[in-house]
Amino acid sequence: MAANTNAQNAALWDLSEGETRTMGSVLIVYKVFPSDITVDFKSLKNKIEVCLPEFSSIHGYGEEDIAFGLKALLVQVKFPEDKTGVLEKLEKSIEGIEGVSQIQTVLVRRTSR
Repeated sequence: MAANTNAQNAALWDLSEGETRTMGSVLIVYKVFPSDITVDFKSLKNKIEVCLPEFSSIHGYGEEDIAFGLKALLVQVKFPEDKTGVLEKLEKSIEGIEGVSQIQTVLVRRTSR
């Protein structure tokens, strides 16, 4: 049985044994600024994927020109909306990667898929 839900009414469910309900997901787009123009984005992507929580996934990548040959890596991360406290932890993990100068949250949105 499919049902629409949100975080406010999820606690009101009376689930039978073995029954599960799927909630939506949160999609976040980060702009990752490299510390230098020589940073290899392929290895940076691999390092970001390693620091993701197990319940999250990379939804896509992109690049954005900044200035004077410097590019920023756009990273789309998707995770279940019922997970709390993961954004700050994930941001600190990404900022701790060698070759990352800083990150900026560009977009946060809820998706139903």
